[in-house]
Amino acid sequence: MIRFLINNDVVEINEARADLTLLQFIREHRKKTGTKEGCAAGDCGACTVVLAEPASEDNGTTLNYRTVNSCITLMSAVHGKQLLFVEHLSNGKNLHPVQQALVDHHGSQCGFCTPGFIMSMFALYHSNTTPNRDDVLHALSGNLCRCTGYRPIIDATLAVCEQTPDDQFTARQEATLATLLSLSGEKPSGTGNIFTPTSREELKALIKANPTAQLVAGSTDLSLQFTQQLKNVQTLISVTHIDALKQCTKSEHSLTIGAAVPLNDAAPLLLGAFPQVAELITRFASLPIRNQATIGGNVANASPIGDMPPLLLALNAILHLDNGDSVRKVPITTFFIGYRETTLAKGEWISAIEIPLKQPNQTLAAYKISKRFEDDISAVCAVFNVTLENGKVESISSGFGGVAAVPSTCDALESALKGKQFASKECLTLGKQVLFDAFSPIDDVRATAQYRKTVLANLWHRFWLENQTVNQIETRVVQHA
Repeated sequence: MIRFLINNDVVEINEARADLTLLQFIREHRKKTGTKEGCAAGDCGACTVVLAEPASEDNGTTLNYRTVNSCITLMSAVHGKQLLFVEHLSNGKNLHPVQQALVDHHGSQCGFCTPGFIMSMFALYHSNTTPNRDDVLHALSGNLCRCTGYRPIIDATLAVCEQTPDDQFTARQEATLATLLSLSGEKPSGTGNIFTPTSREELKALIKANPTAQLVAGSTDLSLQFTQQLKNVQTLISVTHIDALKQCTKSEHSLTIGAAVPLNDAAPLLLGAFPQVAELITRFASLPIRNQATIGGNVANASPIGDMPPLLLALNAILHLDNGDSVRKVPITTFFIGYRETTLAKGEWISAIEIPLKQPNQTLAAYKISKRFEDDISAVCAVFNVTLENGKVESISSGFGGVAAVPSTCDALESALKGKQFASKECLTLGKQVLFDAFSPIDDVRATAQYRKTVLANLWHRFWLENQTVNQIETRVVQHA
């Protein structure tokens, strides 16, 4: 059984298909058609809805409103949360402030994508901040306007978010929190063919009893098999209710991020330690996707074009692999063994990702090349992590996506450049040649093989140029010390 709120009503689901999405539930079961289906892939935002839950950062005294793509979100994700869609926003005959703002600024365009924009605006409206234009663009990053009407939509969002939140949801916050805390305290028992364990022991037992069942966390990738490939699945095991997989910790030497932590929850910790990767993190799909997608899932699916594996490879991350009895630690550099193949043993799952902290003499940069700035798949992803000593290359850790059948490193780059003066033209030209020759990518709809090879070499050129001033300063400091 899964229990949650739809607006103010407590809903219980005892039986449902394992692959039932929120969008199907809203439109087919609840007969509410304001939420639209556009791409069925989490790309366009027409299906955007909001999930509200007690905010962990203030011990559950306020609500945290998050946008998600209902077309790829499974029902297991809503246990203990409040589900809100566009029909809930108006108060009687009065439009909600975000709806009125869109009317006032003539931002509705043809109207198909408007409900999704409204829900993204609503979530930002309840963020209790006064956003600037960049914040608004970030909040709307998962919504596409097919009528190219972004300017009035942005203006409307800026205008309404200058106000302090004042609506029926604010007025009912205390009662909603009390209900959600009660619901989240109840152990979910799944809905027919989707199991929701709450401990590693339960997860182990369920895997043993259902050996063909797939594990699912954010479902932002797995759901595409149901919505686009039209595959049927009999059984799923959701790991999103296992607290041990949702912890983030920082020690003197490393970060440890639970495999089921949504990327947006892990982002502050990651960016606090590695601010140089901000663009890669913020360009990981879109805000609604990052509200659901997990780092563990992005690694486990072993996609050669995933954004997180190249970063984790360059950072020399360690994967914690659990089977319910013991945990073994495996360097991510040995984890990917073939296209969509990993060293995960039968009955194992990724429980956490351990990342060594950056050292003072390391220079880190991450680059993503894609056709769109956000909400797009990489044609090439490159991450360089270079350790220098007196201006010379001591070591290089790297990670690349889009250039091979698996997320890859390039040991030849370190071998060729170790001991060489980083600022030298030799380091530049040799590094470019090594990277150009290192991989044999394929032609596909995103890029040709030749383009990928050229771009990869040029990204080393960019990295070399961007770090010349920094390394010259470091060298002078050493010489004068």
